[in-house]
Amino acid sequence: MTTRIGVVTFPGSLDDSDARRAIRIAGAEPVALWHREKDLRKQQVDAVVLPGGFSYGDYLRCGAIARFSPIMESVVEQAKGGMPVLGICNGFQILCETHLLPGALTRNDHLHFLCRDQRLRVENDTTAWTSDYERGQEIVVPLKNGEGGYVADERTLDELEGEGRVAFRYLGGNPNGSRRDIAGITNEAGNVVGLMPHPEHAVEALTGPTTDGLGFFTSALKKLVAS
Repeated sequence: MTTRIGVVTFPGSLDDSDARRAIRIAGAEPVALWHREKDLRKQQVDAVVLPGGFSYGDYLRCGAIARFSPIMESVVEQAKGGMPVLGICNGFQILCETHLLPGALTRNDHLHFLCRDQRLRVENDTTAWTSDYERGQEIVVPLKNGEGGYVADERTLDELEGEGRVAFRYLGGNPNGSRRDIAGITNEAGNVVGLMPHPEHAVEALTGPTTDGLGFFTSALKKLVAS
């Protein structure tokens, strides 16, 4: 049976097609989902990706309006039930706004949009989206954001560190002022992961700086096939 991974398109999404391509290259079937859809079960998807770009209402606060899209109620419900969910860039912001992940994303500390190839260290290789990596492994994927600074109160940051829920950390200099160089985090169950860099842009040698991002999607595929 083919594994189906849905990619939600919000008004302003611009990396949804890239995410679908990455899913296809990994060996799963990508499913396009419109943000107005209400029930994921009708789409028969096994996992969901919230892609990067810009969701409508970002001028208020990134992801603050997108979290009220009809599909997000179903995403939250399914995520709490164990469905793998990956939020990339704007998708990470939306996951924080829905409280599937703690903290928030704020303006880059240098107040400029940043686009570059970014080194990351894998801190957690046990999530649904990172099992094809090894803890301590260094990867390179593109980073592009204007509001990518991850922030949370000290207690939350200590909990994330203590529980091993920091999934990725920036290397080679902090690009946006994220607290403790955090580039991505996971929930307690390990099925929900959010990160600011873009693994979907690093799945082919022809177009990406590396193919290091492919492991996100193959990890999810293996997890779903095994279950």
